[in-house]
Amino acid sequence: MTTVSNIPKVQRISGTNMAIRLARFREIGIILLLILIVLGASVVEPSFLKPFNIRTIFLWLPLLTVIAMGEVMVIITKGIDVSVGSTMALAGISVGMIWRQNPSFNIYASTGIAILIGLAAGALNGALIAWAKLPPIIATLGTLNAYRGLTFIVSGGRQIDPNYVPRKIIFWSIKGPFGNEMVPWVVVIAFFITVVTWAFLHYTVTGRNIYAIGGNLNASRLRGVPVEWTIFLVYTITGALAGFSGILYASRFGFVNPGETGVGFELTVIAAVVIGGTSMFGGSGSAFGVFIGCLLLAVINVALAVLGVAATWQLAVYGAVILLAAIADALIQLKLRRAITGE
Repeated sequence: MTTVSNIPKVQRISGTNMAIRLARFREIGIILLLILIVLGASVVEPSFLKPFNIRTIFLWLPLLTVIAMGEVMVIITKGIDVSVGSTMALAGISVGMIWRQNPSFNIYASTGIAILIGLAAGALNGALIAWAKLPPIIATLGTLNAYRGLTFIVSGGRQIDPNYVPRKIIFWSIKGPFGNEMVPWVVVIAFFITVVTWAFLHYTVTGRNIYAIGGNLNASRLRGVPVEWTIFLVYTITGALAGFSGILYASRFGFVNPGETGVGFELTVIAAVVIGGTSMFGGSGSAFGVFIGCLLLAVINVALAVLGVAATWQLAVYGAVILLAAIADALIQLKLRRAITGE
């Protein structure tokens, strides 16, 4: 049997170098695909590149990007969180109920409460997976429904209407730094969170532990990595980011509906993460790649609308893209195994 320990060192280094090259190739491939879609859509419909559509693309990014920055860490550990849409709705509707009772409630305190609600939801996911040893898909499918049910209970089934959402919150999606309307504050916030996530994954011990757990769980435990606590942490962070997205949703759309907000959003988030080059087998992925994946889906979403394609086709397109990305990922993993083992 061929094991890592009896593979020549030069061969292992070669395999590592190939992994880096393949990761870079995937990111370059995503960028090229993005360019082709933009060029194709603009040729078919020249109005695609009008400022209004560009701004729509930018406004589509924040919700997806912020949650995807948590989901990428989960998937790197070889996990998955399908409760993010329900967590976003629960946080958004809970804060909305506060606004309904107290319209002058501080927006930054509101944001903190939304983050704490998401953090608590994510912590429950993490505890179920890390210590109760439930499979991630089972645990988060359960909480997906539980959190959606709580959303209806908290709201009494009522929507938070636009007249209850503070104007200062909506302003985040209207204006940006120095009054810029093309790149509003929600986009700046999403990009900032992307940079922080990238730095966290690449320059902290915990970030390296996240990659290690996804690469080889048993070896990580033998090396003294706090596996359970790290897994708990990534789900908690993901929940907190989903909670924050509840505020961003209210800012972007001006309302929060218990039966609509975040429904099916987990599919889009996972699509962005996988398209961005994160391996479903765990152990590899980057915040930059995921950001490009989010941008690609944003462009596809707006392009389909501009080209007059029915909205029902969007889910089919996302599903097809996820399938193609998963096939590409499987082929890359096979190539890596062959490069490392020499088989």
